[in-house]
Amino acid sequence: MGKFSGKVPLRVSNHRAYVWEVEDIANLRSQHRIFGLLGGTLPHLAQQNVFLGVPLILMPEEVVLLVEKEIAVIIDDARAHQPPSQAEKDEWNRFRKSEQRRSVARKEDAKGGVAAQKGMTEEAILKRRQREERKVAALAKAATTNEIVQGEPVQPEITRPSTPASAVSSSTPHTVTIPSSSTSLSWYRPSEHSHSTIASAREAGVWSYPSTTAERARCNVFRSLWEKGYYMGCGIKFGGEFVVYPGDPLRYHSHFVASVLESRSSPLRPMEVVAHGRLGTATKKAHLMCAWDEETQEADIFSVEWAGFG
Repeated sequence: MGKFSGKVPLRVSNHRAYVWEVEDIANLRSQHRIFGLLGGTLPHLAQQNVFLGVPLILMPEEVVLLVEKEIAVIIDDARAHQPPSQAEKDEWNRFRKSEQRRSVARKEDAKGGVAAQKGMTEEAILKRRQREERKVAALAKAATTNEIVQGEPVQPEITRPSTPASAVSSSTPHTVTIPSSSTSLSWYRPSEHSHSTIASAREAGVWSYPSTTAERARCNVFRSLWEKGYYMGCGIKFGGEFVVYPGDPLRYHSHFVASVLESRSSPLRPMEVVAHGRLGTATKKAHLMCAWDEETQEADIFSVEWAGFG
């Protein structure tokens, strides 16, 4: 974050904002009540969708809030990746070959450690086998003596040696080194394509939200609830624009689902009120009907709950 005066870089691609640094993700959540949605797949579980990782995908309202509050800057990630020069390509190729040699050396060292461990295992098994053979010989001698005394042969109990060393499986943990992000590449220049305001990002064609009355109302309502200390996420699963938490979603269940109207004069059918009230009660939440007042620059918020009368 040092290149942007302590601001979080929001790397925009195809009008979607991503946060790639883990430190920035933790900072947004702990300091600014913005948690977004993790959308990265774990490398060793490419088909799973339960535990996801970086990048963090932000809602458009979160992006607008962070930029307006001077918490973050927008970066045109496509233009920040410029074509590398021949010298930069040569340097990158040298670095890549050096990393390959280091990786091969690490693997060879790991193989040597496995071989040493396997050799020690074989030596231990050999000693154990010798002890067992001495024990069998002692039993055979005792049986011979017993046969001479009693005249009846006694079959000594033969103890089978342990599993041979070839059958012993040795599992040594290994590390797969993944190259760091492209922020360290010399031809990646985000500071030359950063925007500290929504207006400048819109002029550059990087960001266009909000562009309608409804989108502006959503941004204003989101900011109003955020300023009241709430955490908010996408509420499409519960029939609204936002799902509202009283604290960090890792510790609290959501209390409200918010729907946003363009203005106080926007039409609202009674059936919509009933539907929102019943849906909110079924999901154990109160439904918030929100509208933005352009004259007072304030959000009007009403909660709807099913009373269960009749």
